[in-house]
Amino acid sequence: MVDLALHGNSRPLPLKEISERQAISEKYLEQLLRRLRQAGLTQTIRGARGGYVLAKSPDAISVEEILRGAGESLIAVQCINGKSKCSRESVCTVRLCWKELHRKIREFLESVTLSDLCRRERSGGTDA
Repeated sequence: MVDLALHGNSRPLPLKEISERQAISEKYLEQLLRRLRQAGLTQTIRGARGGYVLAKSPDAISVEEILRGAGESLIAVQCINGKSKCSRESVCTVRLCWKELHRKIREFLESVTLSDLCRRERSGGTDA
């Protein structure tokens, strides 16, 4: 997503170009970009000059959306996923800590945009 935001301003980016620059296999990248397209974060442009573009402005895409769109779990422990069958769930104080940590992680990831990541990338990875 950072690669699309930084290099795709004026044109769709071919899968091969992104793959080479990011050192990611084309097969895996294609799967990832398919998930991100289904999540409404990227678009595919067909044709000889086709490729991938962002579906929204980098300012309008949060890191949380990207991770969720890519199918990544933000849950640190399974007991807070809502599907747990733990017999201690109602009395476990540690579980409450995990839930609070999950909330804070999610809030942080929602507050960081793709534009923020691009600024960091342009500044050599330091805070900008």
